[in-house]
Amino acid sequence: MSIWTELTGTDHRLAYVDAGGIRTRALQAGPEDGEHVVFLHGTTGHLEAFVKNIPVHAAAGYRVHAVDMLGHGYTDKPDRPGEIPAYVDHLLAYMDAVGAERAHLVGESLGGWVASWAASEHPDRVASLQLLCMGGTKINPQVMERLKTSTRAAALEDDISLTRERLRLLWAEWDEDLGEELTRVRYEIYHQPGFQRNLHNLLALQEVDRRERNLLRPDRMARIKAPTLVVWANKNPFGDVPEGEAIAAAIPGARLEVFTECGHWPQHEKAELYNPLSLAFLGEAR
Repeated sequence: MSIWTELTGTDHRLAYVDAGGIRTRALQAGPEDGEHVVFLHGTTGHLEAFVKNIPVHAAAGYRVHAVDMLGHGYTDKPDRPGEIPAYVDHLLAYMDAVGAERAHLVGESLGGWVASWAASEHPDRVASLQLLCMGGTKINPQVMERLKTSTRAAALEDDISLTRERLRLLWAEWDEDLGEELTRVRYEIYHQPGFQRNLHNLLALQEVDRRERNLLRPDRMARIKAPTLVVWANKNPFGDVPEGEAIAAAIPGARLEVFTECGHWPQHEKAELYNPLSLAFLGEAR
């Protein structure tokens, strides 16, 4: 099993899109006239987080985009702290560039934070929201320090086992085959000189003061009008189930699904549960 066998049989392309002057890497699939679904990864992540989801959604007729967010993956890395409004601006610039007036947004961790902010500020651009183990509603210094320490070690040391340990944080149960390939992919991303120089900007939201002014507070979440699905996991190392329950309670009409024996990547680790759930939700949202 590999990333490429996951995509076998799916007509797709890796594209570099000019999104408001930011050269942005995206994996695009599905019919060009389909409704747009944009997948957004987590902190220091990359579009390969969604390789188990792209084929199913494309086959269902959606125009799928998995995007390396601002400063992440192989997307351009401007030298400025990564804060949520900047991520939202980049997302909207990407949507403009590909002709997506509206899109269904699927955000994991940081990606859910960005998607929620976009929905609260630009409701006309967001057709629906899926929030997968979303971050951004709390300040937990212990979790933030763990993320900073593990990511810095993985990016700044040559030992690939440190990248593997960083990636293993996302799983309840390690996938030996695909996990090893994703470790190599992430190691190459983390060891780009530009990524290493920009790492402090990608970790900016793990600093208390900056996180405070970017928090997703209940009053902001209450402004979200898009149909919303919250997916949580009972072994998410970055937030317990009550955090997911509070998110769902704060967003009007939101629905919560909790996956068992699952870590921080429900769309990946439990793809057999997530994919049909997502397609059913998108069908209702249409």
